[in-house]
Amino acid sequence: MPYSHDVIVIGAGAGGLTAAGGCAMLGLRVALIELGEMGGDCLNTGCVPSKALIAAAHRAHDLNKPSALGIGSGGAQVDFRAVHDHVHTAIATIAPVDSQERFEGMGCEVIRGEAELTGRKTVRVNGRDLSAPRIVLATGSKPMIPPIPGLAEAPYLTNETLFDLVDCPKHLIILGGGPIGMEMAQAFRRLGADVTVIEKDRPLAGNDEEAIAIALAALAEDGVAIVTGEAEKVDATPSGISVSIKGGAIITGTHLLVATGRRFDPGSLALEAAGVSYDKSGIAVDARRRTSNKHIYAIGDCRPGPHFTHASGYEGSNLVVEIGLGVPTKADYRALPKVTYLDPEIAQIGMTEAEARKTFGDKVSVWKEPFADNDRAIAEGDRRGFVKLIKRGRKLVGATIVGAHSGDMIIAAAMAITGKASTFGIASLIMPYPNRIEHVKKAAFASDDALVFNKYTKAWAKFLARTRR
Repeated sequence: MPYSHDVIVIGAGAGGLTAAGGCAMLGLRVALIELGEMGGDCLNTGCVPSKALIAAAHRAHDLNKPSALGIGSGGAQVDFRAVHDHVHTAIATIAPVDSQERFEGMGCEVIRGEAELTGRKTVRVNGRDLSAPRIVLATGSKPMIPPIPGLAEAPYLTNETLFDLVDCPKHLIILGGGPIGMEMAQAFRRLGADVTVIEKDRPLAGNDEEAIAIALAALAEDGVAIVTGEAEKVDATPSGISVSIKGGAIITGTHLLVATGRRFDPGSLALEAAGVSYDKSGIAVDARRRTSNKHIYAIGDCRPGPHFTHASGYEGSNLVVEIGLGVPTKADYRALPKVTYLDPEIAQIGMTEAEARKTFGDKVSVWKEPFADNDRAIAEGDRRGFVKLIKRGRKLVGATIVGAHSGDMIIAAAMAITGKASTFGIASLIMPYPNRIEHVKKAAFASDDALVFNKYTKAWAKFLARTRR
């Protein structure tokens, strides 16, 4: 029996959209299945709304600063409902890029419904049976809710509900001191909320220690309270919510945001029916993102590994090459950028200094240049932060940048680590999302577009598809 499609992609987030759109542009018959909103978590409840909120918070902070650079300030008047509208306008403005109509225009058959794997190469959706020699799982992740007594019964927010607020919390308690928790802590504090972060370990763990120190100093200056300890109980109160900390402290507030990480949710996929192995960390994959069923791939947050929009998009691009052109592609995260969008930003690529010293010992050399000596930083009146390069011999193995626009600057280190300097090389770099530097990649990719999508590659992709039947 012939296949209904050449490729079936389940999930229309960053990874799924990239894989589906690229394969369709090569002339393959693509089914793209999505139960929720097109664009996935990043567009609707993640990167886009959070960065829109952070932008509003930056503006409020600038207006509330004491007179600087010869410019006085009368103080910011925050209209939180207008901030809410700005956030949702940003989502709506970007949404057409990820829309069903756009991907149908590329040649995808977009099916809105819940997918279930029924065999090694078969999927059922809306009572319809589909089949393909290659299936891509790009189903993302969900907020991880810790098993704290009382939490399930108490009102709490996650990234899925946070951006629906139309009034600023009076006192926002945040469980979790990772990048998302700390970004939202600074943003809501600058927009007028009292904020307390509860973190049982080290805030911003995994970053360079000197970078963490600068970030924590900035958060303290903004008035964010950070409590180190483990939450052991949550209670709803007449005025909001309270969190009991091991050791006796009780934090009371009006709202609670749970930002303790993400988890894999198999949902209705019925992975067992397709012979796909998984555990609580996600779907098991090899370096090419193939599952235990080699006909099925898993990319993005549904597999163990880095949970970033740009990592998902990168893996989706790899699968266009692997599925469409038959070229095996392994994920290479030596130069994966990680950006924490605080003020000042923290950007990391490759190894931190601590990781490099643990791995390579005395073969590591570190070169650090503070922005205090940078002419542009002096002229702008913001000399916080530094550039740190970590080398093993003459080879760059990592870089940390703390300061304004560090997410854009880190790409110079990515090029050094990967050795990619041509436009084709720039187009293949993993760019941090969302950042303006992405447009350099977009322009580079467009300049070489004809090398990837032309009559010869389309003919080859169709030939490969026929051989898989």
